[in-house]
Amino acid sequence: MQPVLELVDLHTEIALRHGVARPVGGVSLSVGKGETLGIVGESGCGKTMTALSIMRLLPPGGHITGGSILFGDTDLATLDEAGMRAIRGNRVGMIFQDPMTSLNPCMTIGDQVAETVLLHREATRTQARKRAEEVLDLVGLPDVKRRLDSYPHQLSGGMRQRVVIAMALACEPELLIADEPTTALDVTIQKQILRLIDDLRAQLGMAVILVTHDLGVIAGHSDRVAVMYAGKVVETSSTQDLFDNPRHPYTEALFRALPENVDPDRELYSIPGLPPDLSNPPSGCRFAARCGYATDGCRAEEPSLTGDGHPFACFHPLGPAEQATANPRTEPAPAENGSALLDVRSLVRDFRVSSNGVLRRASGTVSAVADVSFTVRAGETFGLVGESGCGKSTVGRLLVAEDTPTSGSVSFDGTEISTKSNRALRELRRDFQLMFQDPYASLDPRMRVRSILREPLAIQRRGSAPEQERAVAALLDEVGLPRAALEKYPHEFSGGQRQRIGLARALALRPRLIVADEPVSALDVSVQAQILNLMRALQREHDLTYVFISHDLSVIRYIATTIGVMYLGKLVEVGPAEQVYSAPAHPYTKGLIDAIPLADPLREHRKESAGVRGELPSALTPPSGCRFRTRCPLATDICAEQVPPMRRFSEQGQRAACHHPLKAPVPERMAG
Repeated sequence: MQPVLELVDLHTEIALRHGVARPVGGVSLSVGKGETLGIVGESGCGKTMTALSIMRLLPPGGHITGGSILFGDTDLATLDEAGMRAIRGNRVGMIFQDPMTSLNPCMTIGDQVAETVLLHREATRTQARKRAEEVLDLVGLPDVKRRLDSYPHQLSGGMRQRVVIAMALACEPELLIADEPTTALDVTIQKQILRLIDDLRAQLGMAVILVTHDLGVIAGHSDRVAVMYAGKVVETSSTQDLFDNPRHPYTEALFRALPENVDPDRELYSIPGLPPDLSNPPSGCRFAARCGYATDGCRAEEPSLTGDGHPFACFHPLGPAEQATANPRTEPAPAENGSALLDVRSLVRDFRVSSNGVLRRASGTVSAVADVSFTVRAGETFGLVGESGCGKSTVGRLLVAEDTPTSGSVSFDGTEISTKSNRALRELRRDFQLMFQDPYASLDPRMRVRSILREPLAIQRRGSAPEQERAVAALLDEVGLPRAALEKYPHEFSGGQRQRIGLARALALRPRLIVADEPVSALDVSVQAQILNLMRALQREHDLTYVFISHDLSVIRYIATTIGVMYLGKLVEVGPAEQVYSAPAHPYTKGLIDAIPLADPLREHRKESAGVRGELPSALTPPSGCRFRTRCPLATDICAEQVPPMRRFSEQGQRAACHHPLKAPVPERMAG
């Protein structure tokens, strides 16, 4: 079968202020009609730059310097701009990584989808709008007629992603490039988006290139895989063969870094070192400096991609017997029998919603947090998990007194903090800190790292100026950043490095509690492993307590001692991490677990359940009784009439609020 797209020895360069970066260095790959090719690797390995090279949408200073991009009989690498405009968005569509930044905030959804049709088809505005409605309905956007006149900020993350997919599909392209289409989305929305792409591929007969750092996504949704490292393809094969028998040490290292492959009592494997600087790449094998199998020959000569069916670029390929296990942990996990440090009782947070009119009258109330109670012991990690919009981040802000509850209480080490004034909280704030989800947005772009880390010490008047300087330098050492980082600005760091800076800032006042809000949601597996290992090491060293907020149950299972599952403002299940994960009592918890993409093609395709069905209801008008009932396969009339009580399901403390639980509750005499 002739490929829809074929890259032959593609080279791309980007002119920098001080030199030239070569993010794509001789990439060759192909994808056929109706096939999905997965491109996987760490951040900075060249995946996105390869996709942007195909689309001829390289950043300023970027240009293709060699090779071919054969799209049928046309070489896109040499096509003039007018010819490329006729293909881009028409015969080749692209789903960009961040839907919020790729959508125009000043245009309605309908106009943005229709614009593609107006540009590439001889259509009137009425016809283009009708096509926009059709394609938005095709991608499963709820209430399409009303959403046509909505703006991007009025949609959820999953809805915005569907709109971006609709724009890419409006002209029925022959090739769809999906660049990290589910990054930072919760597992249920991720499952829906990936299944949607699979269905549309089959329905329209498209070729798909799926760019991702998530091996679980690759396992369930690609036919073949190309593994990229430092601008080059280092291994490629069918998906099943790659997962059964990875040959390149880098591919093996990516598998080893997955949290679901590691016992919670073991240290996560993280690939040592950093990817090379592509403005000055090393000679020989580019992975040699980080490879445990490298020899002098690897550092002197570059291996070529060779082999039939399963080519790889390595002088010392791995066999099945050489698959290594993760590093054993050298110190025990945090103790689980500490005293209560954080006590949350009947927490409620409602937000009043105003109309858009001149008078701004109140038009309703959003029930963000509804009667949530839990306890966090000193030295433990409490994992709070759930879909986007379930209230996790709101709870996080309430725990560190960044917001005031409508009712209920938050007590820290016996002192209620939820009603204290800012002045009264000043001393207490030293003991609890918030680690934000987006480190780039939370770091002042006009401040150097030195000032960012010193700021909390200066505000709290901790030590003299020289003492503060020494403390800042020590913080960098603790989070594994070089001293040279002190003089740099946030934009000069990678995502993982910025997350380390955010962690260092949270540690500056030596708190007892850190609330970490999605700290690894957008990081690739190797950087994620580094951050998780670092957080656990610092927890042991400083006797820290964490509340770790995430939508990723695999991460929560690894990092947490106790898991709390939230749904639409309610805590629906809580208990020991392994117990909740392996034997959930609530159907919603099981749905979240079923939606996790597994890094195993056979198990992924054999799943009986696709996860949680349907869309999250509005917190403005939550369902009566059990809030999960509108999406629950077990719901009956009682679920609509009565709020389910929280009952115990194990003697170890597993509790869930469900009228139709997945296992029998513990009898009251045992529970008492």
